[in-house]
Amino acid sequence: MRVGILGSGLMGAKLGTLFARAGHEVVFSYAQSDQKLETLAREAKGKARSGTPREAAHESDAVLLAVHWSRMDDVLNQTGDLSGKVIVSCSLPMNADNTELVVARTSSGSEALAHRIPKARIVSAFNTVPSEVLFGVFESRRKASRPSLVYCGDDPSGKMLAAQLIRDVGFNPIDAGALRIARYTEPFGLLVGQLAYEGEGGPELAYRFERF
Repeated sequence: MRVGILGSGLMGAKLGTLFARAGHEVVFSYAQSDQKLETLAREAKGKARSGTPREAAHESDAVLLAVHWSRMDDVLNQTGDLSGKVIVSCSLPMNADNTELVVARTSSGSEALAHRIPKARIVSAFNTVPSEVLFGVFESRRKASRPSLVYCGDDPSGKMLAAQLIRDVGFNPIDAGALRIARYTEPFGLLVGQLAYEGEGGPELAYRFERF
């Protein structure tokens, strides 16, 4: 699969690296410097390269959107038309100082994104775990018991691509339903963040749902 990374900060850099190491073709884009993008592509040790947001988006089968909410308009303006594209968004709609959601309760960041680019196929995923746990999950991906990762969206084919990426990183994908369910998963991401960064044991935290 060809995956474009829009936003190469903590989440984008780590997920892009793991996608490349899982065998996908990855284009890193949208960072503070081209040098950072080139370094990420070189250290990913797979089929990875750096590029512009437009290249990352239009040469891909799926796009990972991993930018701060305050940068959303800027990055989308640089990608051009995203009609028909599968966009896997891990961006939470946080305010400038990351203390609260600016879209919540009656809508979600993912739904707002779908209104912003109505012809794209939006899937909300990877926003309910801290970036610090990703490499550990990937390294233990061959274990029988995997951590869970919820995702949601309205487009079945887009959700299939997202589920494959989730499996390739080492999680067990849990289909939570339609995109409107992001109203629940996005606050859940804040709960996981609270436990990871304010609780005991450090931020290398994942979760698993089990039925009894």
